[in-house]
Amino acid sequence: MPPAQKNLTADRSSFLHRAGYALRHPQRVPRHLLRAGRDAWLRLRHRDHVSYYRAVMRSDTARNPEAAVGSRSYESWLRLGAMQFDYLAQHGLAPGDRLLEIGCGNLRAGWRFIDYLEPGAYHGLDISPDILGAARRTLIDRGLRDKVPHLSLVQDLTFDFLPDAHFRVVHAHSVFSHSPLHVIDECLAHIGRILAPGGWFDFTFDRTTGTEHQVLREDFYYRTETLVGLAARHGLSARLMDDWEKLPHGQSKIRVTHGPGD
Repeated sequence: MPPAQKNLTADRSSFLHRAGYALRHPQRVPRHLLRAGRDAWLRLRHRDHVSYYRAVMRSDTARNPEAAVGSRSYESWLRLGAMQFDYLAQHGLAPGDRLLEIGCGNLRAGWRFIDYLEPGAYHGLDISPDILGAARRTLIDRGLRDKVPHLSLVQDLTFDFLPDAHFRVVHAHSVFSHSPLHVIDECLAHIGRILAPGGWFDFTFDRTTGTEHQVLREDFYYRTETLVGLAARHGLSARLMDDWEKLPHGQSKIRVTHGPGD
């Protein structure tokens, strides 16, 4: 498949962009209006981001767990999970490694990691109890209970219950695309402690080269230099992964490692 065509300059929060998009895609307007109505209702009930997005995931998971993690069909769920797994395996993920997946969802990629790694080597985190319930069903359906993966419900990204220098690979797909900057900063402030020497942390994000913006409270667009600079503030090195850009996926990927002095 050809690389995804990314629109890196659009401000999707602007009225002109939204009006033009509605004219080009009128069939998508009803769904967006439903999302906007839900957003307004949830904003009134949930002031902080975690409780807000937990409510979003509860709503989405009840309708369709695959759609809740961004897959329009079971086939696309399988395809995107395979893309994530293949990319990390090609970059050196080995069966003897320990892997942490932030925002594991219903194990779209996670079941492949669990099957590949040694028993007990996979740890998945999510803020949604509803999607973790779907993750447990995936484990049963895939016959992976004997691999004893760890699935943890979290309220933040401080990783305070995880050991130092434990994970050689940390992975977050379509998490920071739904996260305000203070959530990303919290993650980067603590990820270095749990990352093993020589390990790496890969995360995808919605990239813009123009004005940083958000759509509702669900979709956030950041400049690469913003996130690279944020990592540097916490003593970490970060770079855009150019080879990921060649894959058919709309988000971009950054890799974070310990700084050169560590």
